[in-house]
Amino acid sequence: MRTPVFELHIRPLFRATDREHMAFSLNLWDYDSVVANIDDVIGRVDGGGMPPDDHSGPWPEEWVALLRRWKATGFKRLDIGTANFTLTRTATAVTVTATGTFPAPGITGWLQLESETETAKTYVLYYEAPDSPAGGTPDPFTLKEKYRAADTRTVFVHDSAGVRELQ
Repeated sequence: MRTPVFELHIRPLFRATDREHMAFSLNLWDYDSVVANIDDVIGRVDGGGMPPDDHSGPWPEEWVALLRRWKATGFKRLDIGTANFTLTRTATAVTVTATGTFPAPGITGWLQLESETETAKTYVLYYEAPDSPAGGTPDPFTLKEKYRAADTRTVFVHDSAGVRELQ
């Protein structure tokens, strides 16, 4: 069974109403905040009144079990990677390309839309390490995200070096 990952499996469990009801003490969409308060979070979602019955009701048992398994397996999360980025605009498409070499064997990665506004979109480069170390040499990668050329928003990338605009 796959080890749960915060960004893929845990953060999506926290609905906006859950976050709102816990905002007085922690940010449920922030990894460090959830890890620091995990026992309180588990207690609240496992019959402890979060969220209240008149606001979405209690979590399904499978969600609570997944949260417990994430804790038991060491709070795995994705790493933010590093790459060389290019932005290519043609008459039909805009392509964001990330090239590089994964830091260790067995790591996979992808570009993901992290946020968007009316004027900008930001992609994040995620790396996911395997549950068990892999042998061999790290693989090179080329990752692409493509969208319509009619979308003329400014493009930013978020990698281990920070957030920067692509030209």
